[in-house]
Parts: sequence; structure tokens; C-alpha cells
Amino acid sequence: MADTLFERATNSSWVVVFKALVTTHHLMVHGNERFIQYLASRNTLFNLSNFLDKSGSHGYDMSTFIRRYSRYLNEKAFSYRQMAFDFARVKKGADGVMRTMVPEKLLKSMPILQGQIDALLEFDVHPNELTNGVINAAFMLLFKDLIKLFACYNDGVINLLEKFFEMKKGQCKDALEIYKRFLTRMTRVSEFLKVAEQVGIDKGDIPDLTQVLLSRILNDLKSRDDSEKSPFKDCEIDEPAPNSLMETLEQHLNTLEGKKPGNSSGAPSPLGKSSPATTPNSTPARSIDTSPPLDLFATSSTAAPVSASKPSSDLLDLQPDFTSSPSQAAAAAPAGATSWGDAFAASPGEAPAAPEGAAAPATPTPVAAALDACSGN
Repeated sequence: MADTLFERATNSSWVVVFKALVTTHHLMVHGNERFIQYLASRNTLFNLSNFLDKSGSHGYDMSTFIRRYSRYLNEKAFSYRQMAFDFARVKKGADGVMRTMVPEKLLKSMPILQGQIDALLEFDVHPNELTNGVINAAFMLLFKDLIKLFACYNDGVINLLEKFFEMKKGQCKDALEIYKRFLTRMTRVSEFLKVAEQVGIDKGDIPDLTQVLLSRILNDLKSRDDSEKSPFKDCEIDEPAPNSLMETLEQHLNTLEGKKPGNSSGAPSPLGKSSPATTPNSTPARSIDTSPPLDLFATSSTAAPVSASKPSSDLLDLQPDFTSSPSQAAAAAPAGATSWGDAFAASPGEAPAAPEGAAAPATPTPVAAALDACSGN
């Protein structure tokens, strides 16, 4: 019978080919298991990747879904060949196959299951494209498969999370990637289920995956027998995905890899090795001048003594010394200095010093000064 269906699938009419695929799918789900065993043992199944019915516009549209549908049936048979069982037929729940599978086999089985779900979701049909009974029958079979596959997927994720803290570093990394892909596929599955709701499938048959499933997973993990020692006991349940659960898994993986919480790469920060001398804002320590303030309006005889500190010899210090005043520099200079204004400047309130051996000029009286001003001298 399988050979007859393969022969019918080589027809050029999209109606004949589509019906052959729907019949094959129906037998894989509801028929004897020997049928799917025979399909899995074949080297080639449906070679319809280039199928195109040019008889009309409707043929062009349906040819796209025939190619996608045949790809899913090939993937379904290929999964059976690798696992020796059909994911849609195995027992599910607490005592199911995926919940009781050992970690080594579970890590190999989950990518196979993910591949089959991806092939199903690639059918990607919209409600306005379900225009005839053949494609509607195919969509219903795909919808029922998706519910069973995702329930199996859910059991595998729960089993993976329960054994996550008992795995080795490499296994934990693979398990975390599988969990991240699970969250991504939840969005695509929800979109597929929305299409099922729009075409008239009863809402009671459609699970609300986005709001219930992950919270139910976390509840199962927190309600185990050893819940007091469970690493998930402090995780909070938030919608649609428990972020605290993801943080717990990533923190455990970072611990196994020896990474610090603040540095995801595990490498020391380049700023931690910089010395204070190379820091742009660091300057050499300076001594603070504690001498009393200088009165700029006092005469030289009454000015307070100033400490003549030795200038700093730090040539690399580019900051000016704002603590020293011009008067301090003048006091620190040796006698007889020849810098501008130093040898000839007189202190405020004093007359210029007369040269040695010369008579000091007489100070004019106020009356004489007035007469000189009037006479123009």
C-alpha cells in the first residue's frame, strides 16, 4: 500500500498528490505501526521539493503547501528511524518516556524532537488559505500532531530542568540551549494555534501555552519531594516565562565555567591591572603650605615672615603651584637678584633707597610744590 501511495505522489496534479500525502499521514498516525516502520526503513520517501502544478492559479498556491507537507512527513519518518518510536504515540505525563529518560539519551532526543516540530511549523498556513477540503484535512492532522509533540516536548524540558544541576558542564550548556530554543518555539506554536482557533476548532481543544505551560513547569519543579533542597524553590512565577528560572540556570552554568557574576566572559577586567601612576586623574602627592596668609597692604617692615620653601623639583607635574604667592617667591629669592623689578622695586610706603655716598634729596614742602606747579616747573 505504501508503494501505491508513493506512485500516486508522482502525479502532476496537486489534488492527487495532496490526497496521497494526507492518506499517508493518516496511516502513520492511526494505522498499524508496521506502516511507519516500513517508511522509516526506506532510503527515500517523498521527493517533492520541486513539485509545481502549472495547471492553474490554484495549483500554484497548493504546490507550496505540498512541498512543505511532504517535508514534514519525511522528517516524521526520519525521527522514527533515529528514535525507534513515534513521539506522537509514546506515553506522556509523570511516568512518560520523556520524563523518565536518562540525561545522555535525553540530550540526543530533544534536538530530534525539535527538528520534527520545526518541520511541522514550516507549513505556515493562514486562515484565508484554507480554502478546500484537502488542505483542511492536512491542517487538522498537523494540528493534532502538534498537540502531541508539544506535550512530549514539555515532558522533555521538565526532565531536563530536574536533572540540570546534576549534569556536567558540557551537558548543562547543551541543556540551556535546548531550553532557550523551547522558549522561542513557544511563540511559533502559539501563532499556529491561533490559526486553528480562527478556522473553527473548539477552544477547549487548544491549550493556552503562553500563559500556563511554563508556570506549570516551574510548579512541577518546585513541588518535588526534595523541594526544600531544590534550586528552584526561590524562583518566582511570572508570565509568560519565568525569568528567575533562566537566571538560575545561567548562574549555575557560569559557576561551573568559573566565571564571575559581574564578568560574563570570565576574563579579568583590563582596568583592574592599571596602576595608580597611569591613571589620568592621579597626581603626585604635594605638601600643603601652612604659612600664615600675607597682607598685601602691609609695609615690608610689618609683613609677617614667610617660609621660603624650596621649589618642587617634579618636572612631570603639569599642575601649577597655586599655594605659593608672588611675595613668597620674592622672599625666597636671594639678595641682589637681577630679575625684572626685583632690584629696583621699592616696597609700598617707602622712598627709593639712595646710592651709597650720595646725599639724599630734600623732600619739598607742600607750599613749594604748589608754587612750582603754578610757575610750570
